Amino acid sequence: MSRLFGTDGVRGLANADLTPELAMSVAAAAARVLYDRDDSKRRVALVGRDPRASGEMLEAAVTAGLTSAGADVLRVGVLPTPAVAHLVAELGADLGVMISASHNPMPDNGIKLFAAGGQKLPDVVEDEIEARLAEQVERPTGVHVGRVRDVPDAVHRYVDHLLEAAPQPLNGLKVVVDCANGAASTAAPEAYRRAGADVVAINAEPDGLNINDGVGSTHLDVLQAAVVEHGADLGVAHDGDADRCLAVDAAGAVVDGDQIMAVLAVAMHEAGELTENTLVATVMSNLGLHLAMREHGVSLRTTAVGDRYVLEELRSGGFALGGEQSGHLVLPAHATTGDGLLTALRLMGRVAATGTPLSSLAKVMRRLPQVLINVRVADKAAAVAAPEVVAAVARTEAELGESGRVLLRQSGTEQLVRVMVEAQTEQSAQAAAERLAEIVASFR
Repeated sequence: MSRLFGTDGVRGLANADLTPELAMSVAAAAARVLYDRDDSKRRVALVGRDPRASGEMLEAAVTAGLTSAGADVLRVGVLPTPAVAHLVAELGADLGVMISASHNPMPDNGIKLFAAGGQKLPDVVEDEIEARLAEQVERPTGVHVGRVRDVPDAVHRYVDHLLEAAPQPLNGLKVVVDCANGAASTAAPEAYRRAGADVVAINAEPDGLNINDGVGSTHLDVLQAAVVEHGADLGVAHDGDADRCLAVDAAGAVVDGDQIMAVLAVAMHEAGELTENTLVATVMSNLGLHLAMREHGVSLRTTAVGDRYVLEELRSGGFALGGEQSGHLVLPAHATTGDGLLTALRLMGRVAATGTPLSSLAKVMRRLPQVLINVRVADKAAAVAAPEVVAAVARTEAELGESGRVLLRQSGTEQLVRVMVEAQTEQSAQAAAERLAEIVASFR
């Protein structure tokens, strides 16, 4: 059987794959695991969600599961994922539950769990929760049944935290923020206005059905047009649960996660805030980021794809900045997970502090053309390890030299090999990728 927990919690089609019964079972099992590890005190769980319609149903199920196992529940309502993680720590909760499917379409939903302190649960704890889903237990009764309390000032607590973590005033900046009709629809405009920016909020009217619907960080054309229309200095876009941030400059040109990391890494390097002058990114980050960091004296550590692996490397090395090309950035001094609003405030703060347009700051790195071809094979592991493929990759790398890069990566869910090539020109990258893909495809 496949593992219930993926790299980012439990996710699926709401009320089909992710049913209220499953949500209640996961929540109850999580509470029981907490009590088994330490039953000396009454446990408290904090529950938040994004605004998609099924979140109302799943919030009720999760709350029922937690209280049925004897845990008290603090409901914070609609909030970004990083806000839930932060409030778990600030309010001293033992567990955090975020109900969201992030950038996925509205019909999907998910359950993400945080440990005390707002850290992601380790795999071993998720496995323990999963193993105990179907167990029959004696439930608490009477005064031992969990209680539920709302936290009405949750948004303001989170915004206060953001402004402490990114204190640079944004006076004089005009920004358009695309909230994806998601969890940041209240918090993001409030945070940026309180920081001093002139804010134009778009797609900030969630109705439960319109989250990520052609808007937000996965559909930047809407933001690009709005920035130009309003004559703004820049625009920022979030996804459904606001753990990501992408940007566009005043002319509407996209500034992706790699470029944002480059801008922030250089700023932190200059300020002496970049631990060991090291940035953490995944293997999918553009070669241009590697070259830019080398030019500025910053080391770049790479991890497997996924924010979980970036977080692990950040924690193990005590590093100060890491992230992904998707705009999922982590600043461990201020957040335990990716925080799109914090990222945006830091990026806008750099613009305000230097008086330099985002378009100029983003030139710290040049994105090299990147071509990705998915090749279906009979055995992905055998295809990647085949001598012919290994030799072809070596030849291509030699041809490209330091101005190009080759990456073959196995899909985590399908018999696919992802062939990625970066080169100085689109034509060179495309030609090299097609040659490699043809060799890999022979293993069908």
